[in-house]
Amino acid sequence: MIVDLQQQNATAIYHLMTQTLIPRPVAWVLSEHQLGHLNLAPFSYFTAVSSEPPLLMFSVGNKTQNEGKDTKVNIAKNPYFVVHIAPQSLAREVTETSRTLPAEQSELADLGLATVPFEGFPLPRLESCAIAFGCKLHSLQDVPGAPQTLVFGKIERVFIDDRVSEIQRKERSNGDVSERIIVDALKVQPLARLGADQYGCLGSILEISRPK
Repeated sequence: MIVDLQQQNATAIYHLMTQTLIPRPVAWVLSEHQLGHLNLAPFSYFTAVSSEPPLLMFSVGNKTQNEGKDTKVNIAKNPYFVVHIAPQSLAREVTETSRTLPAEQSELADLGLATVPFEGFPLPRLESCAIAFGCKLHSLQDVPGAPQTLVFGKIERVFIDDRVSEIQRKERSNGDVSERIIVDALKVQPLARLGADQYGCLGSILEISRPK
């Protein structure tokens, strides 16, 4: 089957892309409204961008033609936000936070999601997520010809639950000892987005050494 996207409308293209660009990680983004309450929303057009500087990016659409989604509006006014990696056990909560609500209404309050202080960062993080990135807005980039905005965040702090990670120490030939954080993906059980109403979860993991 060959699909000519020039013959498809935007809705058909969206459904095709989200069912074929799989799996996609989910950025569960916490931001602060100007009134002081917290908003929470998921985005699956999401990826790492660079490690120096440490940047991640997610793409945000609009509520309506002339109204940006709350996350984008919030971050434009308060540049700090937290990106969580949600576990599969919270798939229903992640889905529920995709609901369009008035900006003045907090998804966290509606769902009873608890937050805890994010040490050294101005916003809290979700207590139930094993990984959280404390980010400061790097830049907003509108996508020409599309109702989308790319949000680039510079990662300032990372929370990793000790239950899903360990420190690996390795002695070098010169006697120096290097340390590396190793995260157990099976313990994280990250939620991955597929098409339609589907999510993916980790099963078997392949480990293949990269060529030297």
